[in-house]
Amino acid sequence: MTRVFDRTDSSVVVVIGSGAGGGTVANELAQKGIDVVCLEAGKRLTLAEVVNDPPTMDERMGWHDERDGKPVWLCKTVGGTTMRWSGVSPRFEKHETQALSTYDGLEDTGLIDWPLRFEELEHYYDLAEDKMGVSGTHGTPASAENNNYKVLKAGAQKIGYSRITSGRMSINSVARHGRPACRQIGFCNSGCAIGAKWSTLYTEIPAAEKTGHFELRSECMVMTINHDKAGRVSGVVYKDASGTMHEQKARAVCVAGNVVETTRILLNSATSKYPTGLANSSDQVGRNYMRHMFGFALAIMPKPVNFHRGARQSGLVYDEQDHNPERGFAGGYLFETLSLDPLNVAAFVGGWGPGTSQYNDSYTHLAGLFLVGEDPPQADNRIRLHPDRKDHNGLPVPVLDYTDHANTIAMREHGVARARAIYESLGAAEFWGGEGPPVGCHNMGVARMSANPEDGVTNGWGQTHDIDNLFVSDGSVIPTSGAANPTLTIVALAIRQADYIAEQMKKRNI
Repeated sequence: MTRVFDRTDSSVVVVIGSGAGGGTVANELAQKGIDVVCLEAGKRLTLAEVVNDPPTMDERMGWHDERDGKPVWLCKTVGGTTMRWSGVSPRFEKHETQALSTYDGLEDTGLIDWPLRFEELEHYYDLAEDKMGVSGTHGTPASAENNNYKVLKAGAQKIGYSRITSGRMSINSVARHGRPACRQIGFCNSGCAIGAKWSTLYTEIPAAEKTGHFELRSECMVMTINHDKAGRVSGVVYKDASGTMHEQKARAVCVAGNVVETTRILLNSATSKYPTGLANSSDQVGRNYMRHMFGFALAIMPKPVNFHRGARQSGLVYDEQDHNPERGFAGGYLFETLSLDPLNVAAFVGGWGPGTSQYNDSYTHLAGLFLVGEDPPQADNRIRLHPDRKDHNGLPVPVLDYTDHANTIAMREHGVARARAIYESLGAAEFWGGEGPPVGCHNMGVARMSANPEDGVTNGWGQTHDIDNLFVSDGSVIPTSGAANPTLTIVALAIRQADYIAEQMKKRNI
């Protein structure tokens, strides 16, 4: 049943955001009998409103508020970016959580080791995979092998790769938990019209509502977090759909607005006690913003592929994820299948012209892949607030500063060369590879976990070093990016955080 809490009720945990981190931590807390109010800036869509049309769905769920600097691909809707993501769910490898210890001598970075044991994270990975129905794990079959995957697999094997799978997708390979199996409709970034792809919109949020300990307030834009005289957070100020301002009192607050909004909320909540923003005594809020090394490859194959038919990214090659500095860079990367609609083919290949028309004329023969690799943290890659400009809500406009590290550039060049080898081994007629549109979507950092409070914003539980009842619950806490898509790790950390919050509340520490 849906619960409605009084705004003066200071016993509730307020969760800001309903995506992978916020939706998960909210449901986990509610399942433990803890009262939760979840504030979401966007609308709540129904499956009937999800259509396989990228521009339409971008209008319905994309975050189009004013930004300055590098573009970022976020969602403003219940479910957050779990509506837009492709469902790829690999794990981080152990060395990626110990980057400072492993990548000796990598200059001009802010590398640190994660403040938790990898063996403990593995337990929560198990729980997250079971929750999300990750294909090829815990008795769930691997995802269907579509043509794009078969091309990638054949070429990868031909040049010597062996760690290849169509699993690791949080899209039902069989009917599960009242949701159907994938029907290979394609264009998964438009949302999943049948609900086969895991999204908190139709998994965590409805499950939380059934507990009687949860209330979702959609179209509620958070402005600031308040604190009491002692400096502990006490409530969240937000604007509802009508433009009316409210404050919801809170026992604790979990911020999960993805990196841009998490940063803006913390910095915009500055007071005389916290003049540089909440949880920012280290000057680390907004810093070490990471968005992965991205690369893309398209090839015109001798025979039809029809890569638009089937799950967009149901294929992985792991062989390059290891740390092997003999390649000329630290860390590693993954190959993932990728399909694009014709409009995005033009965007990736470089705008309309003879070369682009050749690729779109050969659309049925295209094969594609996505390179995802470790992006080292850099203090000057950051999100900050514009000193003068305000948006339509009266909030400071976020400014996104991001530049590729030299390690990232070397890694991309290596990956594109290997992608060319994959496709040319099968007789590709034409090949295009490069960075593609530089849009941030695997967003991490800005409020990272650290053992030393001077190096980050939160401890290993996502609890801020400065304020014990303020938590960060999204990818902002991830200290180093690894090569793996971050959503599975965000969910695993959110489950772990909920266990910790419940324990601390039971002990009356929160």
